[in-house]
Amino acid sequence: MSVSQWPCPTCGDDTEFVQPPCVDGHTEGGAECPEWACADCGTAIVTGDAAVLPAAAAARAA
Repeated sequence: MSVSQWPCPTCGDDTEFVQPPCVDGHTEGGAECPEWACADCGTAIVTGDAAVLPAAAAARAA
């Protein structure tokens, strides 16, 4: 599980954000999942280019 520190909009302070195991296929092919969650309150954020869907997620949506 990856860990990073960013400002949390809910906590109002810099907190640790964790990256839980990706269930949406973002990490297929070595990419990093854009979904992160505050370790203190659970607020979710998305980083990077979230508009690009992996083929597996796009196929499920169709």
